[in-house]
Amino acid sequence: MSGPAEAEIPLAAPVGGRAGLRRAFVSLRTRNYRLFAVGQFFSSTGLWIQRIGQDWLVLTLTGSVTAVGITTTLQFLPTLLFGLLSGVLADRYPKRRLLLYTQIVAALLSALLAVLTLTHQVQVWHVFVIAFGLGVAAALEIPTRHSFVNELVPPSQLRNAISLNAAIFQLGALIGPAISGYLVHAVGPGYSFAINAGSYLVPMAALLWMRQDALRQPPRPSVTERAGRQLVDGLRYVAQRPDILWTTVLIGTFGTFIASIPVTNAAFARMVFNSGAAGYGMLSSVVAVGSLVGALFAASRDRPRLRTSVIAAMCLSALYVLAGVVPGLIGYAIVAAAIGMMTMTLVTAANSTVQTSAEDHIRGRVMGLYILVFLGGGAAGGPIIGAVAEHYGPRAGMLVNGIAAGLVTVLVAIQLARAVGVRIRVPLPRRPAYVIEVAPSARRRRSAAAVPDPAESPGPPGQGR
Repeated sequence: MSGPAEAEIPLAAPVGGRAGLRRAFVSLRTRNYRLFAVGQFFSSTGLWIQRIGQDWLVLTLTGSVTAVGITTTLQFLPTLLFGLLSGVLADRYPKRRLLLYTQIVAALLSALLAVLTLTHQVQVWHVFVIAFGLGVAAALEIPTRHSFVNELVPPSQLRNAISLNAAIFQLGALIGPAISGYLVHAVGPGYSFAINAGSYLVPMAALLWMRQDALRQPPRPSVTERAGRQLVDGLRYVAQRPDILWTTVLIGTFGTFIASIPVTNAAFARMVFNSGAAGYGMLSSVVAVGSLVGALFAASRDRPRLRTSVIAAMCLSALYVLAGVVPGLIGYAIVAAAIGMMTMTLVTAANSTVQTSAEDHIRGRVMGLYILVFLGGGAAGGPIIGAVAEHYGPRAGMLVNGIAAGLVTVLVAIQLARAVGVRIRVPLPRRPAYVIEVAPSARRRRSAAAVPDPAESPGPPGQGR
């Protein structure tokens, strides 16, 4: 095969040692991105401090894992309701201003939950309402933040900046649960919420200190054009790009199960290992360690590829099944670390594929749909997996994760093969390599020919497959 629709999937690809490590931090050379990275570190650390305290507070108030899942759903539900509109807003209006507004709202809501908890007035419905409010702020903030990276760095650093964002988030996820686990154990969850409210001051300051003249200004759709039409244009664009479409379907499927990992870990800590809040914080930190390693690995690579997403998804499905049967806390913690690493490999590869394939003028809408599918899956998966864990045990929840995700991964891999063409090269010892080639259908070839190749678009360099 030849042409832009061809893709080759080897079993492994070489990673450059020290050069790869240096590449992992290249985007920090840009001042505006450095400020953004510092702000995101404090924000993600505070977010995880609150997340652990919030889950444990709900579990303490109700004694129900399902209630924890409902809290997760309420935080992700606004993305289902407003995610596509948020993508349109991110394309139409200055992203730095939108991010400032969302940080202010989130800080006020976190402060309110802190006051209610510290004064011993908190009830579970308070947590539900505030979780929904935080979800509304996040529904606008997340697609805006993802697409804002494109304005901070030159196109040559975009892939690295996307991957480094994931590493920064996971560094916060590594530190945050440990802090929150200690605070919950020592003084209760109220101080976790207060710390999160204060942490928003750092990203606010970082956004204000950025140099406006150094921001890249991508073309924006006209604010006089109807938002509904711009929304339809974004959906049509994704539908015509099978690499973006099926990557989004894949990440949406795993969003259902990735979002349930904190719920499942809480159930394991409480119902299987009897390790309490400290054990829950430890398991969350273990997952974050693996995630940080996976994110740094992704940041050190030159180009993310579709094959990386598919292989990571297959490995992640197998790890979910293994977590459901491995005995003992230590064994589970080791598998949890591997789950964190493979999860971040999958999420970073998929995110980079979608962002670097989309053109500048439409990236906000594409990311709005991507985040809607990803977090919308979490809204559906949280209560389902929580209910399975509560009625059949946490191990059953993990087995459901692995089996369901594995089946969907196989189906998506087949669709990607049909859509873009896949050539799988399997090296055999002392024998010629065995090659499996799947050609796209005639309809898909016509569709691919009608859609500009990302490498030839005016946006960032094309996405390798």
